[in-house]
Amino acid sequence: MSQGEDLGGRVQTRSSIAVPIVEAIGISKRYGATIALNSAQIRVMPGESHALVGRNGAGKSTLVGILTGLRAPDTGEVRFAGEPAPSVADREAWRQRVACVYQHSTIIPDLTVGENLFINHQPERNGLINWSSLRRQADEVLARWNVDVPQDMRAGDLKVEQRQLVEIARALSYGARFIILDEPTAQLDGDEIKRLFVRIRELQSQGVTFLFISHHLQEVYEICQQVTVLRDARHIISAPVADLPKERLIEAMTGEQVHFGFADAAGRVVPADAPVALKVEGLAGEDFENVSFSIRRGEIIGISGATSSGRIGVAEAIAGLGKFTSGSITIEGSPLPSGSVPAALAHGVGCVPKSRHIEGLVLGLSVADNTTMTIANKLGPLGFISPKRRGDVTRALIQRLGIVTEGPEQPVSSLSGGNQQKVVLGRALASQPTVLVLIDPTAGVDVKSKEALLAVVENLRREGKAILVVSGELEDLRTCDRVLVMRHGGVVAEHKAGWSDNALVASIEGIAA
Repeated sequence: MSQGEDLGGRVQTRSSIAVPIVEAIGISKRYGATIALNSAQIRVMPGESHALVGRNGAGKSTLVGILTGLRAPDTGEVRFAGEPAPSVADREAWRQRVACVYQHSTIIPDLTVGENLFINHQPERNGLINWSSLRRQADEVLARWNVDVPQDMRAGDLKVEQRQLVEIARALSYGARFIILDEPTAQLDGDEIKRLFVRIRELQSQGVTFLFISHHLQEVYEICQQVTVLRDARHIISAPVADLPKERLIEAMTGEQVHFGFADAAGRVVPADAPVALKVEGLAGEDFENVSFSIRRGEIIGISGATSSGRIGVAEAIAGLGKFTSGSITIEGSPLPSGSVPAALAHGVGCVPKSRHIEGLVLGLSVADNTTMTIANKLGPLGFISPKRRGDVTRALIQRLGIVTEGPEQPVSSLSGGNQQKVVLGRALASQPTVLVLIDPTAGVDVKSKEALLAVVENLRREGKAILVVSGELEDLRTCDRVLVMRHGGVVAEHKAGWSDNALVASIEGIAA
């Protein structure tokens, strides 16, 4: 199916007569022996929201770098509104055509909103910044694009969704009307995502075009009219979203059918005499209170809810990453002190934290350094690490978790997102924990990597680990024997394995009967 086919309604009419706002044709890019893109293509029409999807390593990031002028293709061409793209050296010309709002914010936190809006193009008078003009123009930009934040507010005090809107406004202030959104919902909860989608639709009606990159396929169906799939550095398909069922989209991304049925806990029975590994009683902290549950060995319990529900706080309290003010946590009957990661490790708790880039990995270090970080004191006498023991531990984890890597010494920064997440899981397992706390364990990974990670979780359950999965992803939660739903800091519902999507989502959104 080719681009430019029926998009439905207004967009169909505009697309049938309009010149593409951006078009990449026959794009190839090689880094040494690695083919990053091979005759890839994409065609985005004015006023649409166009999804770019594919597994980690499919070539999405390389294509975005070429579409934003950060790197030049080896072959092929990029055109904006029918005209050849500027030279890579002409940054000002690129800013006027395209901008990317990345998952990790480029806002400078210690500057004001207004100062961030006009970085590198501040209004001047007599060679100096004209502050009164900057403030006035910042107010005008924010008002024009309906971004409801003060221009004199410190940017570091903005919420995630506010930062994203400021970055979009900054791009629009240069004159760009084509915005690339890279995983824009990764750090947002349900209500924030809804508000972002409202703003995207409003901006579309004002003539702004979006390229939307997300691993959350449901979002593609909610916000996008068109989708392009890359796989193994090649263009696979471009089609109207309405004409591409989710099963076909996943098959296009993976080259095969992917099923998560192996991880479904429906019908699974945890032996009543299995020992309780984790017990939480009356737990309270900054954003949660009176939370109680227990997990037996060989059992997986899920906690879901909006990001602001308190679920992350509970998980981090168990892992020692956050404090609790009252209540108790016991690991196989031994009480856990508040807010101590070393104590949690000593008691047998392993954790995959919410953000692998911020809390989970040291990107400049190797796979071996990252996986053995929590057991460095056990790898040799008097603080000296035995290279052989370090390598043996790492190779065993690589094999156990199916980490695709050149070997223990490969920099973890060069791995795909799914394999980076496996390294984080490997670090959690290195200390041979009894209890595993997995926070958003498949966030930001493609469908195939998600399948592999969930298979690992199932294997760990069979080994007798007690596992807490804290996630908003339905696929993650399907592995659980029970799912607790939190809202406003407390547990409001419990669903046994076999729940329906509608019932669980209704509980999370607070609309259950």
